[in-house]
Amino acid sequence: MSKLVLATRNPHKVAELRRILAEADLADVEIVGVEVFPGLEDVPETGVTFEENATIKALAVARATGVPAVADDSGLCVDVLGGAPGVFSARWSGKHGDDLANLRLLLGQLSDLPPDHRTAHFACAAVLALPGGAVEVASGRLDGHLVGEPRGTNGFGYDPIFVPLGRTRTTAEMAPAEKDAISHRGRAFRAIVPAVRDLVSAS
Repeated sequence: MSKLVLATRNPHKVAELRRILAEADLADVEIVGVEVFPGLEDVPETGVTFEENATIKALAVARATGVPAVADDSGLCVDVLGGAPGVFSARWSGKHGDDLANLRLLLGQLSDLPPDHRTAHFACAAVLALPGGAVEVASGRLDGHLVGEPRGTNGFGYDPIFVPLGRTRTTAEMAPAEKDAISHRGRAFRAIVPAVRDLVSAS
């Protein structure tokens, strides 16, 4: 196996997985996004959990391309909102991928809350799927709290308002390598690395 498809059109995620595989001495594995396969349609996220959505995407992309695929689904879970936005994090404002609108809506919903009621965590499920249907599932979590105003220009999504537990800076104020080391997605991707290594060894 020399190629792995990451079931996303988000270049930030592709770059993150490349860095993590390079750290694991798997830099020879070519990581591509779905945009390199013309005509490949986006997979509807019809699951009600992160694991279900990641599995749906990974299997669909692996079968459509004939190449092993990794997919993740992740989101922000705010305690006072009962775990929302959760699987709806990317489309919390109604339009998928509108980070600024999502951020503004969430800040508005939390505007009257004191800091100690702003606890939250990022959750991620990562799935490696083979074209034949076999899957490996991993998960990652990062606890923290939300600040009232966006800070930092790195990262994406809700990074500008999320401060990890024990830290003082938002994940958008961290360098990419620093964020990778603790992030929910980084933890989930690292947990899937042994399965990728097994594929490489078997090829």
